[in-house]
Amino acid sequence: MDPLNEFFISYGYWGMGLASFLAGTFFPFSSEAVMAALLVSSDMDPVMTVVAGTIGNVVGSMVNYLIGTAASPAQIQKWFRIKEKRLDSAQRYVQRYGSWMGFFSFIPILGTAISIALGVLRANVWGTLLSTFLGKCLRYIVVAYSVLAIKS
Repeated sequence: MDPLNEFFISYGYWGMGLASFLAGTFFPFSSEAVMAALLVSSDMDPVMTVVAGTIGNVVGSMVNYLIGTAASPAQIQKWFRIKEKRLDSAQRYVQRYGSWMGFFSFIPILGTAISIALGVLRANVWGTLLSTFLGKCLRYIVVAYSVLAIKS
């Protein structure tokens, strides 16, 4: 196991929350690997692990949302190396479906673009928060259930 994952695992729920926060932002990181390792190698409560992961990941996505409100699309493309085509695609979906697109912010790579696009387009912050929470929580429930099913 790599030292970074070991670091997060050593801090239990706080490590899960921090790993999920990083994964929720533009930082490329797999919080699912940390969750799997925690659930397999410890007696941590799966529900609390999902809660810690969800909270951290939602906060990370909301950081992306705030970045979107503060920067121009050109700046976002330059800073985060998001291709114009990907950001345009995310913006079209957000314009069409509104803040509920936050539900899909759990999708790797595209999720960052969705969260930022929600901010750029000033989607309703409460709708964004709720839909992001639902999508990310559901993803972590699926991950935890899958890991525990394999572990059994």
